[in-house]
Amino acid sequence: MKILVVSDTHRYQGNFYELLETLDDIDYVIHCGDVEGCEDEMESVCDVPFVAVAGNNDWCSFLPRERVLELCGHRIFVTHGHMYNVSSGLWRIIDEAKDRECDIALFGHTHRPTYSTDGKIQIMNPGSISLPRQSSGKPTYGILELKEDGSAVCELHEMND
Repeated sequence: MKILVVSDTHRYQGNFYELLETLDDIDYVIHCGDVEGCEDEMESVCDVPFVAVAGNNDWCSFLPRERVLELCGHRIFVTHGHMYNVSSGLWRIIDEAKDRECDIALFGHTHRPTYSTDGKIQIMNPGSISLPRQSSGKPTYGILELKEDGSAVCELHEMND
């Protein structure tokens, strides 16, 4: 199963739509928050399941703040990250993922792509596909591939790479 992971679109979905046109083998889409009311529109253009969580800028949203997804034998913790102070370190989100017995944690909030593992849990922030803040300034997204052998591979990508 191949999952597109995005975050922090902040009502600027153009790159998301462009990316969907270029990726033809996606089975699932996960949005890690700050969709700002565009979740229904974004879901409507997806030919695959679309799930999203609320971020710190989704003030009046009915989206859940967190989700645990069970896909292909993996437990995936999805949150925006602001409630775990991810800008100051990943230990809180790692502890929460462990408490929930998850082996993958996906988050956003910082607009900077990040991947880390502690050997038991893979942690990925896809950055922002709309408003990147890392030094390259390029929009980024993540691909999470859940393989038939039970392994999970997280990859970060820049748009048009």
